[in-house]
Amino acid sequence: MKAILAVIDLQNVFADPASEWFTPRFASVVPRIRRLVTAFGDDVVFTRFVAPSRPEGAWKQYYAQWPFALQPPDAPLYQVISDFQPKSTVDATTFGKWTPRMATRVGGARLVLAGVSTDCCVLSTALAAADAGVAVTVVSDACAGVDDESHEKALDIMRLYGPLVTVAGTEEVLGQAR
Repeated sequence: MKAILAVIDLQNVFADPASEWFTPRFASVVPRIRRLVTAFGDDVVFTRFVAPSRPEGAWKQYYAQWPFALQPPDAPLYQVISDFQPKSTVDATTFGKWTPRMATRVGGARLVLAGVSTDCCVLSTALAAADAGVAVTVVSDACAGVDDESHEKALDIMRLYGPLVTVAGTEEVLGQAR
């Protein structure tokens, strides 16, 4: 079965240790993600979490807690890290990146997820895609959470969704991609 790699939110806002949204193990997953991106070639999509121009509903409270994040999509904090130069991105103002655009890009393929954060945007994307009937693989060692405990808990939750969602390591996924 064809597979599409979605690199979830590999952005400066999560990479920068000075950021309020810094993900501690971010740098450690980048080499694995680079290997995956190389292996998947043209079958890769990068996503970005971006702030809405005007938060609505519960998002108002969210951005009251994180006012630094109310910046336009072209702000440096929302750019994909300089290690990667995606031609385009799937942007969303929501944690989950299973948007109509992502669904069109994936088509009937398996969705392989890597990126940050395991316990927020990766989890939200995996579960929404699985609910839509898409086979999802989460690359456990190519994802990072807000901390190690939260990362492991999120992986455990996603394992509960088997066989819709599977959790595998980079080497296993690369072996399947060959």
